[in-house]
Amino acid sequence: MNILYEDNHLIAVEKDTGVLTQQDFSGENSLLDVVRDYIKNKYNKPGKVYCAMLHRLDKPVSGIVLFAKTSKAASRLNEQFRNGTVQKYYLAVTAAPKTTHDKKWVLLRQYLSRRRGYSLVHDHQTGNATEASLRYRIIDTKGPSSRVLVHLLTGKKHQIRAQLASRGMPIVGDATYHSPAQLPDGSIMLHACALSFMHPTTGENILIISPPPQRFQEYSGTDLFTEEFIRSIITG
Repeated sequence: MNILYEDNHLIAVEKDTGVLTQQDFSGENSLLDVVRDYIKNKYNKPGKVYCAMLHRLDKPVSGIVLFAKTSKAASRLNEQFRNGTVQKYYLAVTAAPKTTHDKKWVLLRQYLSRRRGYSLVHDHQTGNATEASLRYRIIDTKGPSSRVLVHLLTGKKHQIRAQLASRGMPIVGDATYHSPAQLPDGSIMLHACALSFMHPTTGENILIISPPPQRFQEYSGTDLFTEEFIRSIITG
């Protein structure tokens, strides 16, 4: 387990593809289980260990997941997530769009409704669809694929995957949203690369960065997505 940040109240770790954030009906071991065991063993805690999941990533997605080690931290951070003050950034490799935007941020404000196993995108409010907003910025395009930075503004299930696909930019490997290219390990080229929030007890601004794993470099043939590069775009 790669620990990206830890103090008395919080722990942020890197989730690998194919790992559940939280257990489901399958009974597979999850990242939450691993983190809870780590806390119990490292700090020699008796009984049931407190570890609260604050958000989650889809199974085929990699990247930063933040957990709370105290109820106070969980309560205050859950409020930040609800208020939209936690900033979440993702890196993706997608099918190349028909129209580029000259490295400018593009706002997508749509609506999502759930179907069995996938999310459906609507341009207008309809039925039980809820608002889903994000910004994306195409970093570069080479041949059939583009590298994209996504700033997630709301947190809906499959949101990035469904909304980018609705723009003709399905994420590489994502068969659910009709990617023409698949990956042998079943992962998709989506990585939660940065998380910014206010520390629940000190009030300090925390920025956690996770450069994408090796599969990004292997697929796109470059290590452009370094920590310095990600930080420069987010803070610039």
